[in-house]
Amino acid sequence: MNTEGLNPSALLEPLKEVPEVSETPAAPEAPIVDGGPAPASVPVAAPAPAPLVVPSLDDSSLYIHRELSQLQFNIRVLEQALDESYPLLERLKFLLIFSSNLDEFFEIRVAGLKKQITFAREKAGADGLLPHQAMARISELVHEQVTRQYSILNDILLPELAKHQVNFIRRRYWTTKLKSWVRRYFRDEIAPIITPIGLDPTHPFPLLVNKSLNFIVELEGVDAFGRDSGLAIIPAPRLLPRVIRVPEDIGGPGDNFVFLSSMIHAHADDLFPGMKVKGCYQFRLTRNADLSVDTEDVDDLARALRGELFSRRYGDAVRLEVADTCPKQLSDYLLKQFGLNESELYQVNGPVNLTRLFSITGLESHPELQHPSFTPLIPKLLQKVENLFNVVGKQDILLLHPFESFTPVVDFLRQAAKDPSVLAIKQTLYRAGANSEIVDSLVEAARNGKEVTVVIELRARFDEESNLQLASRLQEAGAVVIYGVVGFKTHAKMMLILRRENGELRRYAHLGTGNYHAGNARLYTDYSLLTADDALCEDLHKLFNQLIGMGKTLRMRKLLHAPFTLKKTLLDMIAREALHASEGKPAHIMVKVNALTDPKVVRALYKASQSGVRIDLVVRGMCCLRPGIPGVSHNIQVRSIIGRFLEHSRIYYFLNGGDEKMYLSSADWMERNLDMRVETCFPVEGKKLLTRVKKEMEAYISDNTQSWVLQPDGRYLRNSPSGNQNSRNAQATLLDKLTNPPTSAR
Repeated sequence: MNTEGLNPSALLEPLKEVPEVSETPAAPEAPIVDGGPAPASVPVAAPAPAPLVVPSLDDSSLYIHRELSQLQFNIRVLEQALDESYPLLERLKFLLIFSSNLDEFFEIRVAGLKKQITFAREKAGADGLLPHQAMARISELVHEQVTRQYSILNDILLPELAKHQVNFIRRRYWTTKLKSWVRRYFRDEIAPIITPIGLDPTHPFPLLVNKSLNFIVELEGVDAFGRDSGLAIIPAPRLLPRVIRVPEDIGGPGDNFVFLSSMIHAHADDLFPGMKVKGCYQFRLTRNADLSVDTEDVDDLARALRGELFSRRYGDAVRLEVADTCPKQLSDYLLKQFGLNESELYQVNGPVNLTRLFSITGLESHPELQHPSFTPLIPKLLQKVENLFNVVGKQDILLLHPFESFTPVVDFLRQAAKDPSVLAIKQTLYRAGANSEIVDSLVEAARNGKEVTVVIELRARFDEESNLQLASRLQEAGAVVIYGVVGFKTHAKMMLILRRENGELRRYAHLGTGNYHAGNARLYTDYSLLTADDALCEDLHKLFNQLIGMGKTLRMRKLLHAPFTLKKTLLDMIAREALHASEGKPAHIMVKVNALTDPKVVRALYKASQSGVRIDLVVRGMCCLRPGIPGVSHNIQVRSIIGRFLEHSRIYYFLNGGDEKMYLSSADWMERNLDMRVETCFPVEGKKLLTRVKKEMEAYISDNTQSWVLQPDGRYLRNSPSGNQNSRNAQATLLDKLTNPPTSAR
């Protein structure tokens, strides 16, 4: 496959100029002696090398703009669609994930930048880039990448799928038989639901739902009322599928599909009887979808959010996508209607709503085009165990999802709901899903008379409506539902169970880096800890009381928590490594997070690097730190892992003078996580567990097939084995080790 010109790094110019080390100047020509060159025997002194100029750690050139860094993550996702090591439908899935990610990027990130510009509140971050400057760069990059995305779809993926008899039949290839079938389908299934809207003074331009599929239609003629505005809008109902399967007796062998947009294009005339349709062009509007609730003026957060959820569908416009066949006068007309400029217009060669193609990525007829299924491991210690409390009461259990099953966590809560010895359950819920076994068990526990308290974060982005429904269901069952702390999202993943044993009360806990969502646990990499450690459970008890009630910050013995102790402790541990390095001792930091944007943490890592600390960072998405800058970050390497599973676990490791410290956390190294959220960070204790997590972390650091290395100029370069080096794939290694363990495995 020829992918020349499709490497995203070639499209990414340095975001800001990075100070370069001056090369040693060439030696000057030999001096002139008596009108001629000096004899060869006369030595010429070479000039001293130019001193290394180390910028101040406050220099904006040392920081990458966070939104541009996030955009580069999305580009790395798109690049997976070209990776022939993935099955074909998985490559299509990556291309669609790029679309989904880009939707959210515009709904939240771009919308936020536009808001700053509109209200003249532009503020530069540590990188020094103002919002309008960032917007210009975003527009340039996204236009390039969207064009590239549709090229990959049309020129590579769809032809490859056609070879496997998975066809998307374009109108120009419709047979007479297929045309007749489409006409019947349109008449019976589409036309009765669609409501075309003619535009005239009494029918102004309609208010269109965020990300909905619509068509602008050019008309010729006069209708029954004498109207001849010449324009109409056709909103495609959201309940209609965007791709329709064609029966085999109509389309032939294999899996054949027709786009809804093609059907509407072909029969737009039927919607305007007596009028001539001169053109019909699909378009899609993206709106600001960030909820804005003024928590200072809200008495009932749930009620306020219910009101805001409706407005999310009709926020300010931020992007317009149109078919590339749409005439300029019509796209200009749409831009004017939505108050957008030409840089916010994206002309695409294909469907404007690619995310709806997810419906065909799991074709049962083509398992060979998808990743082979696997069964997550249940550790031997937990297999065929009737009472999990007996096992957890004796030792900590650490699970790495999705390689190890999430079922023990679900079973732990399910047993607690039924166990007559369990008196109380406290739990946080950030994202749980509409059909959640976790919520089922909490409902059952409440109905069984146990004291159930659930801290639900209503403001979990795009899960607000689901969480409101969960809250109502739990309240109806008799559970106490708390909506966290005003101004601080509760992002911590924790469960506490109180049980009476032999006349005494004992606590059990679950702590995780991910969410209580069984579906995500099959797709995201996350750690779960099941424990009965007295100190850790006591810390959780204090934290729940702090969330639910009121009072001063309580001293914790083992747990680190934001917004109080986590950030300060992290900075202290980074500084301690720097001190050890300055004293000539070995010093090493390994961190795995989804994002690194906090300027204070970046500066602390720079200082540690300057002191000689070796720093290995695995940062999936946004990273504002520039590695590899001489005199500043020359001891720092940053990798991003993009693979079959979404990397989501957070790991912090410090060599700590030989007394190694390892932590797992719900928190990324971002200002919002460390300063404005309730987060937990818990230690990995015991040599066996610490060694295990360390080896798993090292597998990510040594990955040379799915890792991308961040360059000083902000670009990412794909890693590949060099020379005789063996291929190392962290996710594949863990999948093989934990889902197909040898007979001697635990």
